[in-house]
Amino acid sequence: MKKVTKAAALVLAMAMMMSMLVACGNDAGAATGGTLTFGTNAEFPPFEFVASNGVIDQYDGIDMAIAKQIAEENGMTAAIENMEFDSLLIALSNGQIDAVIAGMTVTEERLEAVDFSTPYYTATQVMIVKEDSDIASAADMADKKICVIQGYTGETCVQEMGYSYEAFKKGTEAVLELVNGKCDVVVIDSATAQKYVGDNEGLKIVEDASAFESEEYAIAVKKGNTELLDKINKAIEAKLADGTISELSAKYIDESGE
Repeated sequence: MKKVTKAAALVLAMAMMMSMLVACGNDAGAATGGTLTFGTNAEFPPFEFVASNGVIDQYDGIDMAIAKQIAEENGMTAAIENMEFDSLLIALSNGQIDAVIAGMTVTEERLEAVDFSTPYYTATQVMIVKEDSDIASAADMADKKICVIQGYTGETCVQEMGYSYEAFKKGTEAVLELVNGKCDVVVIDSATAQKYVGDNEGLKIVEDASAFESEEYAIAVKKGNTELLDKINKAIEAKLADGTISELSAKYIDESGE
């Protein structure tokens, strides 16, 4: 889904250096007190979003349901810290949160800073356009006004294609630009695109498998926190095997398209 920016990566590296200077007895990133605190960015439906009646307080979505079940299966209570996406790995490094579940894509860059769980979802990037758009492939974006979401994989893809673009912090803001005719295309993750197209008349999804590779979402924990990682992996692998995650994905994606 989302790829940390170079600026955020630098801040993360500095934060990790600072965290090494704190008291050695503070095992940041390990769940304590019966609460498992997940960091997220609740601007990515159907994976995480704010609702009037969420599965964890006001937070709802595929990831939130998974987080709750992981905590409960380990005798804990799930808590959510909602923050900017680029702040999540910094908060994890500093011990503000125990894990990150935010539709986060496993990348080589991130693997240098954190440990990832078994992947639980495979996604790809797509283009949201107006129904009468002449964009039929990624190559057609060359002379168009493109919107992306800051830090998401879509931004990285567009950068690598060499196209200029405008980045927004929220998907709703980028899609609103498209609805209002202020841009031609929004590049974003497939499941989230379905949500926005379902919520806004006159939009459609354009896929281009040759331009956008698949990516895997996983839960991040502080590097070396094998105890928590093992607990998370055990829960995820069981839910993948029994179909729970597939059912949750289908449920929220279907609801987002209504």
